[in-house]
Amino acid sequence: MRCRSPRQDLHSGMNIRIESPRRATPARVVLAAIATAALLSGCNSLYSEGATAGAGIAGAAIASKVTNNAAVATGIGLGAVAGARAGVQYTQRVAHRYTQEQIAKAAGPLDVGGVAPWSTHHSFPIEDDEQGRVTVSRMISVGPLDCKEIVFAVDTPAKADKAAQSAFYVATICRDGPAWKWASAEPATERWGALQ
Repeated sequence: MRCRSPRQDLHSGMNIRIESPRRATPARVVLAAIATAALLSGCNSLYSEGATAGAGIAGAAIASKVTNNAAVATGIGLGAVAGARAGVQYTQRVAHRYTQEQIAKAAGPLDVGGVAPWSTHHSFPIEDDEQGRVTVSRMISVGPLDCKEIVFAVDTPAKADKAAQSAFYVATICRDGPAWKWASAEPATERWGALQ
């Protein structure tokens, strides 16, 4: 039997291995999804869709490492997407609660007819910072359960192609110890959907 050099084997077509391309590790996929979400964080719908897509990619990467069973892989993917969607909705609820707290804080010390400015400055910009005005339209109850009906405006400043606008909403706030807290769901449902 005659020995052949590795170079001859390469040219003769023998012993040639075709390797599959390197797969991205789940950690890399998750980091890419986080980076994408951070870049798209100013736009809420892009943030939501980016997180869902990133979770789908991460779920597929994890599923390919864990199983070859299509049903199990589908379950992993759906679980990852559901987890991402729940995470996005949680961050949106936190942002909305912060906005509601700022409005209630501004309206709390006001008498009926008084007007005060309010504003939000989000530390993680999943939503734009907002500002507006709030007034107390009436006292609902006084005593052990202090509650006020408020009307608040969300003011959008003028831009080069768009005039200044205001959107108005009615809400209820009640005193909880020294602080005033948001106490109604309707304005939140109209303004923020189901994520109050």
